[in-house]
Amino acid sequence: MKSKPHLRQMHKATKAIHAGIGDSVFGEVSVPIFQSSTFSFPSAEEGAARFAAEKTGYIYTRMGNPTINALEKCIAALENGYAGMATASGMAAITTVCLALLDNGAHVVSTASVYGPTHTVLEKEFSRFGVEATFVDTSNLDNVKQAIRANTRMAFIETPANPTMAVTDIHKAAELAHLHDMIMVIDNTFAGPYLQRPLDLGADVVVHSMTKSINGHSDVLAGMIVTKNEKLYQRIKPVLNLFGGTMDPHQAWLVLRGVRTMPLRVERSVENAQKIASFLMQHPKVRWVRYPGLPDHPQHTIAKKQMDGFGAMICFGVKNGLEGGKTVMNNVRLFTLAVSLGGVESLIEHPASMTHATVSRNERAQAGIVDELVRISVGCEDFNDLRDDLDQALKRIQR
Repeated sequence: MKSKPHLRQMHKATKAIHAGIGDSVFGEVSVPIFQSSTFSFPSAEEGAARFAAEKTGYIYTRMGNPTINALEKCIAALENGYAGMATASGMAAITTVCLALLDNGAHVVSTASVYGPTHTVLEKEFSRFGVEATFVDTSNLDNVKQAIRANTRMAFIETPANPTMAVTDIHKAAELAHLHDMIMVIDNTFAGPYLQRPLDLGADVVVHSMTKSINGHSDVLAGMIVTKNEKLYQRIKPVLNLFGGTMDPHQAWLVLRGVRTMPLRVERSVENAQKIASFLMQHPKVRWVRYPGLPDHPQHTIAKKQMDGFGAMICFGVKNGLEGGKTVMNNVRLFTLAVSLGGVESLIEHPASMTHATVSRNERAQAGIVDELVRISVGCEDFNDLRDDLDQALKRIQR
């Protein structure tokens, strides 16, 4: 097989298609599924050497697998990181990073409107082990400065944030974190590596729910951790192996197949989202719209600087509050009423009663997750059909 040109110098669309593909055995173009739980050793000495990390080679799929490794290399290349670690879900990625990097007595500063289960696990589960968390609007770095304590060890930032679409300046946030010897972790799920690469902007660790735009077909759960350097990788990888939040090879193959079309899917979704956001801005039944691609978004300039596109996620407030939102969600015909995001199909949901229901009403209000907020994930359908569907559903709002 001819050697491929060095991918690090290639453009991101090329990386998405070619990264992770190693030497073939039979000339196969697609990465094979190595559906094996364990791997044999040619000798007892070789087995001992692999366990002692004196030689490379596969031992047991929880610890490493060729198909999973191909996906890890692919996403690490897209993020311009040192190495990737595939996990069974996005939450497995998040909890593994926290388990590996936070000790008893540590404090975390997190984005207030972070994904609901992330908020819950930091506030209610890790607190059982002596870890404290403070949730602030990280789009205003003064809030982060005020929240930092002597024992603050991590800044966990989601940008754009779920579901408010608030954008945090990654470069400036990383400078602040490193000034206080904190590790900067970015949840890059909403943007994905095709639109935003936090490690290039100063972040130390990136986490993804690859269930979303990386896979893009709403048919598999998956997560990924990418570190900036070997030191962090060596701290996190053993914890992932020991706690067992690892990925299955068939799961990895499905995600890797999705990555290959990510550039096409994401570009179409972003194009649609920009048009949908502009349409919603003009609709008489819509009170407000938050989309980083709109000039009136509070952090539009920051998003334009650190993202290659503004994403496919939009949140908006409708007239008649929660009842108005229910009216829209119960009357759409093309949008699917479901949580998640980043698939080829367009989805609609109500964060306050669904994805963020485990967060207290008071904390939701402080984070801007109001009852009238509706979140949509714009897919790859024809824009005209999406617009017409939202229009007919919005018109049913009584006032």
